[in-house]
Amino acid sequence: MLPTLFARAQENVQTLTLQECYRLAKQRNALVKQAERSLQARELSLQAENRSYYPKVDLLAGYNYLGKPLEINLQQVKDGVVNGSAAQSVHTANTVFQEITGQPLPPRVQQVISNATKDLINAFYPDYNPTLAKQSYLTAGVFVRQPIYLGGKISAAQDLAKSLVVSGQFSQQLVEKNLYFLISAQYLRIMYLNTIMAHETVIVDAFRRNRDYAVSLKKNQLLPPYLLNWANVSYTQATNRYANLELEKQNALLEMNNLLGRPIDTAIAISDTLRYAAASLQPGERHFWEQNPAYRLIQSKTAQAQVAVKATRSLSLPNIFAIGNVSLYQRDLPVTVPPWLIGVELQWNLFDGFQRYKRTKASKVLVEEARMAAENTRNTLELQLRVAGNKVQALQHEVASLDSARQQAHLTTTLIHDRMLNQLSSVKDVNEALLLEEEMHKVYYTAVLGYYLALAEYWNIVGAPEQFATYVNN
Repeated sequence: MLPTLFARAQENVQTLTLQECYRLAKQRNALVKQAERSLQARELSLQAENRSYYPKVDLLAGYNYLGKPLEINLQQVKDGVVNGSAAQSVHTANTVFQEITGQPLPPRVQQVISNATKDLINAFYPDYNPTLAKQSYLTAGVFVRQPIYLGGKISAAQDLAKSLVVSGQFSQQLVEKNLYFLISAQYLRIMYLNTIMAHETVIVDAFRRNRDYAVSLKKNQLLPPYLLNWANVSYTQATNRYANLELEKQNALLEMNNLLGRPIDTAIAISDTLRYAAASLQPGERHFWEQNPAYRLIQSKTAQAQVAVKATRSLSLPNIFAIGNVSLYQRDLPVTVPPWLIGVELQWNLFDGFQRYKRTKASKVLVEEARMAAENTRNTLELQLRVAGNKVQALQHEVASLDSARQQAHLTTTLIHDRMLNQLSSVKDVNEALLLEEEMHKVYYTAVLGYYLALAEYWNIVGAPEQFATYVNN
């Protein structure tokens, strides 16, 4: 049963290429998901701003208690009412008498009519102030506010929301690009470990065969005991180095699972090894920075600053709204509250202590700052690309020289081993040659690893990390 279970377990292990790692990370990595949520929130904000022209309908309701009931102060106008009524009565009587007799009323009669009118009105005039409404009342109504002209404030808010969406898209691309570079570096690390472990298996087997040969010589009393002990120590150290490499690869796979956004215990297999192949790079990529998400993200800040200038200028323009209100609960309303109304409302700030002027000036300065930041980012990317290209060329030369040294080390080990079989060299000489060959092999593939990392950095700066995956998998 054990071989069957082991075979099934091997079938469940997923073998990944670098392109497949990119795809899995884009689907599951927490940083990518976070960037996607941020972009989704900005898109929803843009949809909300696009509905700013729609009317706003509010239901307004409240309970009001007046500290003093609303009332009409009749006592304040009492003298005017009495005197005016008396004068009107005298004028009317005088007009009628003059029409009949052709003569005006005598002054004494006019005075009598005036006094009588005053006495009559004083007798019936209220000695209190009548209230206009109850001291407490309920209000409930629907209030409608429709923007007609806001001086470009709505369009500025929409433009700002659009620029934020574009910025969110570039930010997501930047997160993915940086993640791809980390995955590429981790994938290369695993490839390097696969390569070293494959050669280390050969080295361990060579140490084992050398030890076994030393044991046979010892039995035939052709080898001193200390040389056998030296062979045992060398073999033990080689097996320990291989075990350490296995643990390091396990850690690398755990870290790869974390980058892919999967449980760290997920079984995966990466079987690729490092094989040096020179890549053809186009010297001096023209306008490559326009494809780099870092530059595009900084450039989008310039658009946001320009929108901010437009928004601050719109604050100086008036706002015009169409308004309407219908009271749903009209019982016991005071006379100052109408049952319904419609109208046009103008809002125009005429003086704010020069705040708008200062804000507009600050926005213009931010535009210049954003342009300078974009220019600085472009210069930095050009420098990084030039340095990465030079690093690639330098590592090409280093790999070529180390390859020759590695082959010479292997040839030396083979010659010393043949001399040992002919009793012309010792077991220790072979062990030392194997250690040197092992070290040169590691140095060579370390240079190859550095070359691939430099390529990954080069294409990452160009803004095309997927191109590196295609190169590695091919």
